[in-house]
Amino acid sequence: MLYHLFEALKDYDIPGARLMTYISFRASVALVLSIFVATFFGRKIINKLQRMQIGEVVRDLGMKDQLAKKGTPTMGGIIIILAIMVPCLLIGKLSNIYMILMLVSTMWLGTIGFLDDFRKFRLRNKVGLKGKYKIIGQVGLGLIVGLTMYLNDDIVIRENKVIEHHGDKTEITYDQQSLKTTQTTIPFVKNNNFDYSMLTGWLGKYAQTGGWILFILVVILAVTATSNGANLTDGLDGLATGTSAIIGVALMIMAYLGGHIMYASYLNIMYVPGSSELVVYMAAFVGALIGFLWYNAYPAQVFMGDTGSLTLGGVIAVFAILIHKELLIPLLCALFFLEDISVMLQVAYFKMTKKKYGEGHRIFKMTPLHHHFQNAGDEHIKAKINWPSQSMPESRIVIRFWIISILLAAFTFATLKIR
Repeated sequence: MLYHLFEALKDYDIPGARLMTYISFRASVALVLSIFVATFFGRKIINKLQRMQIGEVVRDLGMKDQLAKKGTPTMGGIIIILAIMVPCLLIGKLSNIYMILMLVSTMWLGTIGFLDDFRKFRLRNKVGLKGKYKIIGQVGLGLIVGLTMYLNDDIVIRENKVIEHHGDKTEITYDQQSLKTTQTTIPFVKNNNFDYSMLTGWLGKYAQTGGWILFILVVILAVTATSNGANLTDGLDGLATGTSAIIGVALMIMAYLGGHIMYASYLNIMYVPGSSELVVYMAAFVGALIGFLWYNAYPAQVFMGDTGSLTLGGVIAVFAILIHKELLIPLLCALFFLEDISVMLQVAYFKMTKKKYGEGHRIFKMTPLHHHFQNAGDEHIKAKINWPSQSMPESRIVIRFWIISILLAAFTFATLKIR
């Protein structure tokens, strides 16, 4: 709103009116404003949740730290969503298709998570919304994002091309015409643009259409897997919050570089016109998480619940897709996927051994993976991996996961130059 107001006022030569034209200024304002909204209004929302007795339901899994969380206010993802939406609506360019898609994704996933948390609150159990309904919602968002990228004329790229070699130097240029394409960035490859239509060449003249269909399927998979991965990661105080903030900073830098033709040419990555507006959104996203961490750090005064965790993973995936970096998600969000995989392996191995031996065995002491490190182990539980033999303090696990996330983010950037 304020962006469009200042846009109208800049012709009147009002001092400071042109500041809104600078992405760096608006991103800074979004960051500060989102932190303020999360910390100031967050306290009020937490008090309201306490009065409504919307507390965490904890199962007795033999871990004292987890049992101590019983009754802590949940559904705090409302704080994160509010702290994202307010700055974006105030200073975001609301006519920008990238900003529109991110705001729609935030509210879409937040609604799914809220319905899940509300059902848990009403039934006073951990079941919540049935899994199939969550998947339907995530798939639906994937279809919306994928089809919008296919149909909207404002979502284009300019392909980077090597035109000259002067000794050890390489000159990068860009097409003058914007291109509607399924190209994306692929790591570890010298000419790092990959087009999904390369895999559908056997369709002949329909290869490009086949490439878009494949791309939309990848979008659906990325949104669903990342959203559920973040949901599983949200099990310790500050774990999903801090990890998502680190990923958010990395994606914000990528969006800034890819939305600026000079920096894009330095990294030899595609230039995405108009995508720099995403920097404002991600600044608000990171600020919201920093503000929420004020209350979510150990010992947590509030949990984000599925309202927050489903939203975090989903918007991270959509953001990466919009800047054509979705193939970097498995590396950048590796912790989310390790949490996903640990659960799938545990369930599959338990069922297989139960069928074979009449008694289920485990690979990990407990899943998701962070609980494996938190659990001291039980002589009655047959787990393949018993390291560490003693339980780790919750805060140590969280900090180490943050450190791993920082290293993954740094390595993700390195893949753009290691070719």
